Amino acid sequence: MLRFVLLLLTVSCFAQAADRLNVILFIADDVSCNDLGCYGNAAVRTPNIDRLAANGRRFDEAILVASSCSPSRSSIITGRYPHNNGRASELHQPIAAHLPWFPRLLRESGYHTALVGKHHMTSDNPAVGEKPQPEPFDLVDKGMAPDNKGGHATWVKTVQERPRDKPFFFWFAALDAHRAWDGDRDWNAELYGPKHDPAKVIVPPFLNDDAATRDDLASYYNEITRFDHFIGRVLAELEKQGVLDNTLILVMADNGRPFPRAKTRLHDSGMKTPFVAHWPKGITKPGTVTHSLVSAIDIAPTILSLANVTVPPTMQGVSFASILENPAATPRKHAFSEHNWHDYEAHGRSVRSEGFLYIVNARPQLAWQGPADSVHSPSFQSLRAVRDAGKLTPAQADVFLAPRPVAELYRTDADALQLNNLADDPNYASVKERLAKLMTEWTDATGDSVPTDLSKDSFDRETGESLKIKNNAFRGTPAGWDRDASRVNAPGPR
Repeated sequence: MLRFVLLLLTVSCFAQAADRLNVILFIADDVSCNDLGCYGNAAVRTPNIDRLAANGRRFDEAILVASSCSPSRSSIITGRYPHNNGRASELHQPIAAHLPWFPRLLRESGYHTALVGKHHMTSDNPAVGEKPQPEPFDLVDKGMAPDNKGGHATWVKTVQERPRDKPFFFWFAALDAHRAWDGDRDWNAELYGPKHDPAKVIVPPFLNDDAATRDDLASYYNEITRFDHFIGRVLAELEKQGVLDNTLILVMADNGRPFPRAKTRLHDSGMKTPFVAHWPKGITKPGTVTHSLVSAIDIAPTILSLANVTVPPTMQGVSFASILENPAATPRKHAFSEHNWHDYEAHGRSVRSEGFLYIVNARPQLAWQGPADSVHSPSFQSLRAVRDAGKLTPAQADVFLAPRPVAELYRTDADALQLNNLADDPNYASVKERLAKLMTEWTDATGDSVPTDLSKDSFDRETGESLKIKNNAFRGTPAGWDRDASRVNAPGPR
């Protein structure tokens, strides 16, 4: 009798696990929206992601809240704007200790949770009298192997060794395509195919079309293809286990490509992410593209709501589950983003609304040349040579522009590269006024601020070399710190 009861309990547990949604979030490291095949780039090979898009939902207006590695990831995992995460608004800094991470909430509701690959998120020390947050993951693994330093070497193993009596959530975060290009060093042509031909890459107009830049882009493409390959390996394992149909798969990047006028930029090349959802049991009209606006802070409440887990009041995002059912659904009208310290002093804010992008810059005297790894790249140094020869195009000159406009306004539908600033055009004065008002409302509601002692440069702006400042003496006051923004839960306009 006891054996029979145990058998019934086991069967019941497996049945409950089979009924509950599984989720995998694949995060690329430094990949722009238009650098995947399904987004129109025929020069880069991404067959597995393309197939997910063809049978799922491609989002054409998915906006990050930071084009900067750890601030972006921290906002995804908390569902909050960077300045509302405490010190985590700046690169390499911890999330305020009292804020819940959504994988922890899934774990407490019965999910098996794992983070494999790049982590880059930490928690600050709890305040006096506060307890630290419980562990969000059952498993944390760097995902490395002697022949694979891309963070995805153990993705399949993680899927294979999961407990079968629980639903699962996996945060699979590749190091592809972060510099330096370890994909080239670890390349396996039998697995990934031939390396990309520099002659066939697409050179953005912000870059100089020379051999060094083309080689740089070809290596970047190789990283993307390797990321795609391991997604394909996970898909094959899910199919083998018979759980693909009930698994929500999300594919995205944390910020734009690590090239000039992309990573750390508030423009689309830095802040618009590729975003693909695949879920055979839950997506209607598969293959239909959505142009509805979503924000990276919407991911956490979406996953929690689909998993029937209560969304905590700390989360400022809104669920986009309705878009999975109806590609025309519009859960939000506005998407806000920010750029704070990432190697260099900065404070920029933007809002996207009704086909327009409005940017305000509290440090207009400084160029937005990109982060140190981009500045140190062959592509940036090639641009420097063209600049010194006095031959920059207007698009290329924007990389070095200083002072910059305090305000920028673009029609994103007609100006995808954001090269025609309409901020001073009288024909768009009412649009600028409306978006400026939205920005003010959001700033006030979320407790944002521009401290006088923002963190300073810690790398050279021309070479990308470290300034070797001891004891983090360059660190200043994070945005929103003076307004205790980590305790503010109001989302502002959505």
